[in-house]
Amino acid sequence: MPLVPGSVRAARERTERSLALFGLTAGSSLSGAVLLVVSELVANAVRHAHESPDAEVTLTMTDHLLVVGVGDLDPRPVTLPHRCAGEGLRTVAELARVFGGDVRVEPAAGGRGKTVVVRFILPEGTP
Repeated sequence: MPLVPGSVRAARERTERSLALFGLTAGSSLSGAVLLVVSELVANAVRHAHESPDAEVTLTMTDHLLVVGVGDLDPRPVTLPHRCAGEGLRTVAELARVFGGDVRVEPAAGGRGKTVVVRFILPEGTP
């Protein structure tokens, strides 16, 4: 998706549709957390990934895990949450922790850019 201000809304809408296809209940705490994480990560890419024309948003769900990835081609690293990090990344990390998950940054396969990966452990009884 192109990195322009309207991309946050588009990413959120696509994510919402994907979550419904995965069988997650709209309005559940997990769905809300995933939507907020996607919004924050795409907004960060729009704001900071100046050397990348677009970003790739991926969602993967297994029996016990839901993984969100937002990747861009900007070579500058992302600083994961600590005292100096922005409020958005702290929120992302906290939401992942609420669901027993974590946040990490992976280098792009082609050597330029990175992907922020957020993992959520699915609550018992999730379809």
